[in-house]
Amino acid sequence: MLCLHVNTMRITNVQIREKIKLLDSLIDTYNENTVHAKRDFAKYENSYEKRLREAISFFQKYIPQAISLTTFSNKSKLGRPEKLTLEQRVKILLIQRLVYRSNREMSNMLLLFSFLTNVDISYKTVERLYDDSRIQLILFNMNSLINKELNLTESDCCGDATGYVLSVKEHYASSAQKLKDKGKKSTKKRNVLFSFALLDINKRIYLAFGTSYQSEKDAYNKAIEMLKKTNIELKSVRLDRYYSGQTIVKNMSVMFPGIKCYLIPKKNVTIRGSFEWKKMLHNFCLNTEEYFEEYFKRNQSESGFSEDKKRFGWKIPQKLSNRADLAYNSIFTWHNLMWVGQ
Repeated sequence: MLCLHVNTMRITNVQIREKIKLLDSLIDTYNENTVHAKRDFAKYENSYEKRLREAISFFQKYIPQAISLTTFSNKSKLGRPEKLTLEQRVKILLIQRLVYRSNREMSNMLLLFSFLTNVDISYKTVERLYDDSRIQLILFNMNSLINKELNLTESDCCGDATGYVLSVKEHYASSAQKLKDKGKKSTKKRNVLFSFALLDINKRIYLAFGTSYQSEKDAYNKAIEMLKKTNIELKSVRLDRYYSGQTIVKNMSVMFPGIKCYLIPKKNVTIRGSFEWKKMLHNFCLNTEEYFEEYFKRNQSESGFSEDKKRFGWKIPQKLSNRADLAYNSIFTWHNLMWVGQ
């Protein structure tokens, strides 16, 4: 029988699995003994306009700064000259997500206000914005400026995945349940766009994201690659049970030495693995209530997704993966703009 010896306490596979069998009742007991703060919806709605005004102020401030951080080579003179400046292209894409309009509706809105904006373009021009790799880089720069504004160099974070449908004919809640039953992999081509985001639990700011038409795990891997580019050190991380594996704990510990991982072990858990994995299981088994207190801070991820979908909708109509990724990046960026001033 395998056992773990940490701080003079021995933990066996049998002991851990017995603990997991009691998991539902342990969680129920924890919730009964925990006071959950209720949101004051009247206060929340009253503050929304103020937050939006602040977000737009940061929007105006960061876009030119983000563009100035990167020098782009001049495009070939072949073909038609661009109708829009780079700053206009970024603003139109972000505004489209904020007002939640299709490409055609957005072009019509711009036509309506062209006497004020001096912008008159077709819906095809709006659609081509999603192929502009420069905008992806500028949005990354904007989020880097937000992190700098908040002096965010290290983080206690949580992470989770959600999905966006491509058509009003689909409903993510029902589609997601079918995918969970099949290992969270999209069995219908381009049926659901998975997005995974890491969120700082203190600032409510997203740190990194990834998107995929294949699986949540693929989106997670892309989020980790983006995280490496931010130079933010993770002090602790809380992830859904789907990500509760030895490899993830080991890789996190290699990337961020000393990180504390809070994951709920699966039913077939074993103590065989790295020291960090064993230490996490020891903490879960012997300090369960304190462990739950940290782990359930992960609920902020679900709260963030709920906030985003309420504000920006649950549909991303872009079918090409690079376009869908940029569309989600606009949601990611607006979320952070809404929280940077709080």
